Amino acid sequence: MAIAKAERLMNLALCLLGTRRPLSKRELRESIEAYLEAGSDDSFNRMFERDKDDLRELGLVIETVENLDGEVGYLARRDSNRLPPITLDAEEAAALGLAAKVWQQARLAGAASGALQKLRAAGLPEDVDPYEAHGALEPRIPVHEAAFEPLMLACRDRRPVVFDYRKATAARPEPRQVEPWALECWRGHWYLAGWDRDRGAERVFRLSRITGKVRSRGGRFTAEVPDVVTVRETVASWAGETADRSALIRLRQGAGYPLRAKATAVRELGGGWDELEIPYGHGLDAWLVEFGPDVVVVEPAELRADVLERLRAVAKG
Repeated sequence: MAIAKAERLMNLALCLLGTRRPLSKRELRESIEAYLEAGSDDSFNRMFERDKDDLRELGLVIETVENLDGEVGYLARRDSNRLPPITLDAEEAAALGLAAKVWQQARLAGAASGALQKLRAAGLPEDVDPYEAHGALEPRIPVHEAAFEPLMLACRDRRPVVFDYRKATAARPEPRQVEPWALECWRGHWYLAGWDRDRGAERVFRLSRITGKVRSRGGRFTAEVPDVVTVRETVASWAGETADRSALIRLRQGAGYPLRAKATAVRELGGGWDELEIPYGHGLDAWLVEFGPDVVVVEPAELRADVLERLRAVAKG
């Protein structure tokens, strides 16, 4: 529905910008396929008025003109809707080029490349190359999960979704009805923060644990969407970035360097093992499982039990 509306708005804008004389409602209805499919005149009129208001809210200057016969027509003059020349200095162009390089997913990379080409056509200085490397490090955000794109669109359009999700401690996935808020990337993994309708609470889902297709659902959100800061804090907490205690683990020497970077204390035990004290927050058990036999949890007991439960679930397949 959101994509259909965007296409309808674009077609209406093109009609209004491309005409040299005002077009009546009748002419616009005959020119735009979505209006032809309207069930009645009342339905078309409501749709057209909403679309016209949306375009004006987006900044398009639409004129209403009445001819000698009293018929009302509409047009958007090009001189009234022309953007001023775009001027970017070298630093601003470099920032845009760097942003375009971040995304590695084909669809997003194409959109970023197209945007830079339009900036070039609009007056980006010829001596500035936005794709030029401006440092030794090049940022990248890998996106391998098939669920990323439909969830990104659902977050943008505020559409509820349904998908099958397998918890780390479960052998089989189960369906989830979610109102998606935002996607966040932590430690190279993507997470979705949103409202779980079945549980009546906010939840965070790791995209790599979503199985099958993400399916959209009609209707509006039932829960209030928090601001960006709150969502990011939620993702950070569920991804293990917030710690309020300490845990004691044994780590095989030469392994687990991300854990060593987080350690507040390290003691050599001998026999090829070290003892580390690391911050303990939500999600630490899932992180420790990724290191397999190179990690042994000493305390607390609840963390050790959570890690063992996850390992048993993995062993069961």
